[in-house]
Amino acid sequence: MTTTTPPTTAAQQFALRRHSPLQRVQHLLHGHPAISPFLVLVISFVIFSTLNPRFASPNSLSLVLQQVAVIGALAVGQTLIILTAGIDLSVGAIAILAMMLAAKLAEGQGLSGGLAIALAVAVGAAAGALNGALVTRLKLPPFIVTLGTLSVFTAIGLLYSEGQSVQATDLPAVLSWTGESFPVGRFRITVGVVAVVLLYLAVGFALAKTAWGRHVYAVGDDKEAARLAGIRVDRVLLSVYVAAGAIYGITAWILIGRAGAASPNAITDANLESITAVVIGGTSLFGGRGAVLGTLLGALIVGFFRSGLSLAGVDDQYRVLAVGLLVILAVAVDQWIRKVRS
Repeated sequence: MTTTTPPTTAAQQFALRRHSPLQRVQHLLHGHPAISPFLVLVISFVIFSTLNPRFASPNSLSLVLQQVAVIGALAVGQTLIILTAGIDLSVGAIAILAMMLAAKLAEGQGLSGGLAIALAVAVGAAAGALNGALVTRLKLPPFIVTLGTLSVFTAIGLLYSEGQSVQATDLPAVLSWTGESFPVGRFRITVGVVAVVLLYLAVGFALAKTAWGRHVYAVGDDKEAARLAGIRVDRVLLSVYVAAGAIYGITAWILIGRAGAASPNAITDANLESITAVVIGGTSLFGGRGAVLGTLLGALIVGFFRSGLSLAGVDDQYRVLAVGLLVILAVAVDQWIRKVRS
């Protein structure tokens, strides 16, 4: 099991009643890691709305959703990796590589929009497969593997694109479709935001309701125990990296719509920002505990802090400082939660 379930036996119920209120909170957060980021999100919304009422306006909130769409999508794949006790430093590089290959072929070779999107997903999956193979076959640490492939994929993307951007106007309309917006009540939502929501629903379902999802948690919690239980650990790990890579390929499509162009210099901070969203969202860096719901909340928290502090007139450097402190706090809370005693 990857999360602590409520006590079911009389002995466990009696033991829990003997715990202090703080220990009960610890148990609750261990079993439901999305509670912490949800509370932070609500509190930050109240504070920023009080500091500047414009923060709570439909226009402002719509803009936040659009701004976090790309990082939120990348963070889905990052969540899968971190759930297995790994980490992926090549997320942005894979997305850029997939985007530039698809855009250049669509512009120069007349590739159709649908095939370009399929190519982006395939390139992302192949890059993820390379990461996974290095981790599972050569037994290299995920940090070292993805640190190396970060440079490799970045260089390939720059060499292939010759450092030049491709404007959305030079691409098939479907490639920039994710940037189109439509009204939802008083809000304006882009197709890219809808795509990200669907991505979260699909991955959340896979993790919660399928055998594959249970195996992902088991491998992240204890690889040796998972192996003894009959789980093919290397196959699960490889599938996670491939799935994450495919998600980065989908993100490439969302990024073209968001930026209005395919640029090899886009999302330069994507690696750290995706990790930030996952960690703030309550997923343990040690694997085996967390959910994509928390990651979504984590991405929104980062967006809230940046938008709220900006509207409050806070200098940009202090906004970066605030997000950094949030990450440290989130990891400290995770360490505390991991010490839970039954």
